[in-house]
Amino acid sequence: MSTTTLLPADQWAQKEFAFAKLGDARRNKRLVKIAASLADKPGGTMPQAFPEWDELKAVYRFLDSPTVDFMSVLRPHVERTRKACREPGLYLMIEDTTDLDYSRHRRTSDLGRIGNGNGRGFELHSCLAVRVESWTLDQRPEGQLIGLFGQQCRRPQPLPEAENRKQRLKRRRKSSWWAEAFLHAGRPPQGSQWIYVADRESDFYEPISTCQRMNGDFVIRAYQDRSLADQAGTMRQALAGAVVLGHGTVDLRSRAGEPARTAVVEFRSACVDLNGPWRPGGYQEPLRGVTVVEVREIDAPQGIREPLQWVLLTSLPCRTLAEARRIVGYYAARWWIEEYHKALKTGAGVEDSQLERACRLEALIAILAVVAVRLLNTKMLARSRPEGMEAAQSFGPQMLKILEKKVGKPKSGTWTNQNVVVAVARLGGFLGRKGDGMPGWQTIWRGWQRLIWMCEGLEILKGDQTRCG
Repeated sequence: MSTTTLLPADQWAQKEFAFAKLGDARRNKRLVKIAASLADKPGGTMPQAFPEWDELKAVYRFLDSPTVDFMSVLRPHVERTRKACREPGLYLMIEDTTDLDYSRHRRTSDLGRIGNGNGRGFELHSCLAVRVESWTLDQRPEGQLIGLFGQQCRRPQPLPEAENRKQRLKRRRKSSWWAEAFLHAGRPPQGSQWIYVADRESDFYEPISTCQRMNGDFVIRAYQDRSLADQAGTMRQALAGAVVLGHGTVDLRSRAGEPARTAVVEFRSACVDLNGPWRPGGYQEPLRGVTVVEVREIDAPQGIREPLQWVLLTSLPCRTLAEARRIVGYYAARWWIEEYHKALKTGAGVEDSQLERACRLEALIAILAVVAVRLLNTKMLARSRPEGMEAAQSFGPQMLKILEKKVGKPKSGTWTNQNVVVAVARLGGFLGRKGDGMPGWQTIWRGWQRLIWMCEGLEILKGDQTRCG
């Protein structure tokens, strides 16, 4: 399956944005040009990407246009992603929310309230589509990033005062975002399996019900206990009486005060029917045939504050240890959307812009949201297809020549997805020792910036030589 993310920046921008409905063909051309420049020079600040004042003024005029908003800019990319996900294959739809914080930008107007209410900015809710292409020996999926299956950008406002529960449930709330992309995309066609993956924020009735109605599967980490339908007891009580399927390991990343480690866990599962909650109009239908999987750490090391315990709700069968390990693998793939948020903030620099109007920022966020997909897919290919050459080919001969001069030719003699990402990170200070693993976003970003500056310097020198000749 083809992807647009590794095309040269101008071709990539044409594929992603040319068919936006902005009311004027000239605006579409401007959008493509802006996106290509930001892909070549990500960083979030307009003067960096557009150093000439005439070009910068044209960008500001574009962002001020009433037909240019978040969804009009993003829609072509989302439609392309949904179309690609209808091809045969297994796809993970990974969903999460992050805050975009502009609190330190005091001159920016009309921002929403984020965090504890004192922050200013946006809530960005994203659904990332990843096509699973292979599995590791420990049942972790590897894949290719397709794009954003859905995304919403909101300016949160203070909750209405003296609002009762019935009034709250009637209005559109933040919880209505979860799995909403499935409603707009329709059912997956035969031969295409969609698995919705989300954390505890998504543990309520509507996302599960939506997946069941739209023939989508789901893996959601449970936050609350639920009563069983048609019998006494609760979901967790049913789990406690389930037989242990077997044992395995789960790799955990470092957290505050705790190093990365490998947890030894046991797996249990039970298939249950869960009571539906009350909503305006009455109680909802029960959720039938939900599999509940418990992942519990045993013999946790001393000093660990919270031993690992996940309770996962899923539509997938879990009768064997192999099936349990694969379900945990689906949930562990949530790190992809966390990596996406890092690519958006650290790589694309979405929070660095000094634009003074929230409406301008929303249109810029939509462009950088797709730029972040492009950045993340380069890094993912270095992991899932380390010996492939898609990323290296997208760099072009001039960039690769500069990399060779600065960090040396690759030992294999060929630029691959993995060694080109490592070489860029080495420009940013990554040492690349045997035990260092793959570089993080900050070193990749620093290296990318240095590489861009070197390319620009070379172009300037070439221009001077042409004029002198």
